[in-house]
Amino acid sequence: MDGSGYKGMEDERGLWVEGWSNRSYWLDGLTPPEIPGGDLPREVDVVIVGSGYTGLNAAIETARGGRSTLVLDAEVPGWGCSSRNGGQISTSIKPSLAKLAARHGRDRAEAIRAEGRAALDWIGERIEAEGIDCDFRRSGRFHAAHTPAAYEELARDADILRRTEGIEVEMIPRAEQRRELGSDAYHGAALFPRHGSLHPARYVHGLIRTALDAGARIMGETPVTGITSGPTGHEVQTPRGTVRARDVIVATNGYTTGVTPWQQRRVIPIGSYIIATEPLDGGVMDRLFPTDRIASDTCKVVYYYRPSPDRTRILFGGRVSAGETDTSISGPRLHHDMCRIFPELRQTRISHSWMGTVAYTFDELAHCGTHDGVHYAMGYCGSGVSMASYLGMRMGQKVLGLKEGQTAFDDLPFPTRPFYTGRPWFLPAAVAWYRWNDARQRDRAMAG
Repeated sequence: MDGSGYKGMEDERGLWVEGWSNRSYWLDGLTPPEIPGGDLPREVDVVIVGSGYTGLNAAIETARGGRSTLVLDAEVPGWGCSSRNGGQISTSIKPSLAKLAARHGRDRAEAIRAEGRAALDWIGERIEAEGIDCDFRRSGRFHAAHTPAAYEELARDADILRRTEGIEVEMIPRAEQRRELGSDAYHGAALFPRHGSLHPARYVHGLIRTALDAGARIMGETPVTGITSGPTGHEVQTPRGTVRARDVIVATNGYTTGVTPWQQRRVIPIGSYIIATEPLDGGVMDRLFPTDRIASDTCKVVYYYRPSPDRTRILFGGRVSAGETDTSISGPRLHHDMCRIFPELRQTRISHSWMGTVAYTFDELAHCGTHDGVHYAMGYCGSGVSMASYLGMRMGQKVLGLKEGQTAFDDLPFPTRPFYTGRPWFLPAAVAWYRWNDARQRDRAMAG
């Protein structure tokens, strides 16, 4: 037992499809983009560390701006959470306008919230402009209340969002929720019709091709082992050699290491786990997801799930243990939680079980800026598809010296905690507590 309440589920071997995969479902059937080889250049204008959404969108901008651009990644390009996430797209900003105003003043708070809406709109424009085939659509999000009290809070928040930010949101009472989601596990929901979805691996592969076409170089399996900064630029060390650069962008998010200790102390790496079911009968999918929405809920330890783009499988994700665990263990636990929401899936087996690492911050905000001459953007708090892409683009513009690169996130205080060095020793206790409290609230709501 690890405090998660799933004792013995690791032995439920009947849940697995024979030959199940611990590789991201999104990579099935995809041919990786062809990336030219070659030696590490001795000098470039821009080095970007990380080949996910942030780094690649930054590379597209700097390469098109005439800067020689090199993207480095410790793994295969696009290997990280950019090809492992749930493919759900929201406005990305977790703190409310009121909370942000208390911290940063009303004007800055409104500007930060507006960046979330801008990111949501921009990613659709980017995908269309670049012709990236990634199943992007405005599917809408069904954000479900796990208790009646949570529904009332959603309703209050929805009213505020409509009045103060012009955000389109519709409240779905419990009596009507089956027209949107085939489950009785919730107590109503807030529906955000402009939220979207995409195929994350096709998206990141499309960004790789776009960056290459723009003239950027991309080198995978080339970990950055050190960055030395001086008055005339930076030296970036790798096992293949050292490259000099005028500008460096760190775009590592949940995979940030001690190579950039200042950033590492400010992001909290958290594993997020996902399963894919075996193919389902079309009638089952029509009952469970009649409107093809993406879904999430109000639990502190949130669940997120959706139909696959071809509506043959359910992809179900969340945090299932206090500490990090193996995907052979997380799979049955996610299956258990999925069946609590959709009991008719109890006989459905798991074909894929995988995980990726996201990065939270202590203030629940993304951050971008410059520290010791090194640019960075990171900390998307589990909602990074649009925001990582958007801030990567803005970071590229900033390196080019363009005024458009300015954002409301620029140089916000980027908090850490005493003695925190990047290893979240406090996470298991916090997750265990939140999971217990979520379950207690659900049980009380059902009993009532």
